[in-house]
Amino acid sequence: MGTTVAVAGASGYAGGELLRLVLGHPELTLGPAAAGASAGRPVTSVHPQLPQLAGTAFVSTSAKTLSEADLVFLALPHGESAALVAELPDHLTVVDLGADFRLDDGGAWTTYYGGPHAGSWPYGLPELSGARERLAGAHRIANPGCYATAVTLGLAPLLAAGLVEASDLVVVGASGTSGAGRSVRADLMGSEVMGALRAYKAGGVHQHTPEMEQALGSVSGQPVTLSFTPVLAPMPRGILATSTARLVAGVTTRDLRAAFTAAYEKEPFVHVLDEDSWPTTAATAGSNSVHLQVAADAHSGRAVVVTALDNLVKGAAGQAVQNANLALGLDETAGLPIAGVAP
Repeated sequence: MGTTVAVAGASGYAGGELLRLVLGHPELTLGPAAAGASAGRPVTSVHPQLPQLAGTAFVSTSAKTLSEADLVFLALPHGESAALVAELPDHLTVVDLGADFRLDDGGAWTTYYGGPHAGSWPYGLPELSGARERLAGAHRIANPGCYATAVTLGLAPLLAAGLVEASDLVVVGASGTSGAGRSVRADLMGSEVMGALRAYKAGGVHQHTPEMEQALGSVSGQPVTLSFTPVLAPMPRGILATSTARLVAGVTTRDLRAAFTAAYEKEPFVHVLDEDSWPTTAATAGSNSVHLQVAADAHSGRAVVVTALDNLVKGAAGQAVQNANLALGLDETAGLPIAGVAP
């Protein structure tokens, strides 16, 4: 039978990806698919891409229902996980895809999210140094945000090697519309999004900013300052993040690539592309992979890193499964696609 899994928020985009990945996992068995307002509706009325669940209906979200499983994924809006977690038994393994337990600093939580700070859990970005040891056997894991995953993996090796200055990081990240969730909004209608790029939450107010600074600061061993401008792109899924940082004098593209190779040559999901080949979101669609490229811009004295990933897989559901695999002592890659879907 394997490990029984419950998914809360199963009617959303990330929730649907969790259902898809659990159904294809060799060691996991899908249990309750909980979905608030969609309780009682057929799963396939929301997720027609999952014919295996024909005849299955969403159930209401409650601690009692979720506690019937061995492992719970919470794919709920930010700020909703903490109250539910308080009612779950301590022995239950919980991976939270929301932001409730990502931040160590309660002040940062209040500034960017509002309300009381619920505390912090082990941060589920396995590729960071020491992360796998903290995640192995953990019963509570905070899954990173999608932008934070792309930016942190792109800049961490350079900061860890001391090749760039931690005080001068600038990121422009483009995301597909699924990153905004499934709620109906006029500004996310097809006629508003198609054929257009639009910046949003610019000027340092995006909620992933403190998460990125926290993760990168832990790598660099000093506080970092990051300017982040997110962009809404006319595509359903994917993130392309362009991160730049002031180079330390004398650093070359060869030095930057050597740091990337040292950090990621044994990572199953992180791929440093051949020199002069730049990432595209299409190549990562449907996969748990991250594609990276880096170069030294001698003219401006900056490192340029481009990162591509699927925001719903490595940026959300796939990473959650990867973290669950580590927590349960399973093969880290179990049930997770490395190859993308193209065209």
